[in-house]
Amino acid sequence: MDKDIINVGTHSISINERKNIVVTGVKKIDSFDDEEFLLETSMGFIVIKGSDLEIIKLDTYQGNVSIKGKINSLTYMESANKKEKEDSVFSKLFK
Repeated sequence: MDKDIINVGTHSISINERKNIVVTGVKKIDSFDDEEFLLETSMGFIVIKGSDLEIIKLDTYQGNVSIKGKINSLTYMESANKKEKEDSVFSKLFK
C-alpha cells in the first residue's frame, strides 16, 4: 500500500524505549506490515524492522509518521528497489 505525503519538512527520528518511533520529513510510505516499514524521507529511504508494528499517527501535511511496536532495527538505504540493491552487491563481488 502506497501513501503519498504532501509536505516534507526537516528530517529527524526519535525512538522511545524501542516501543515508539517518530519519523519526520517523510515523503512517502512505500510499504508496511506488522514486521517492516519502508519509508521515503527527505534524506533517503529507511527500513524499520520489528514486531507488532503499526501506525499510530500519520500527518500527511507535515510529513510525520508515528509507529508503535517493538523496534529491532532501522536502516537507511540508497534505493528502495531491491533489484538495484542486489545488482550493486553482485557488481562489487565480481569486479
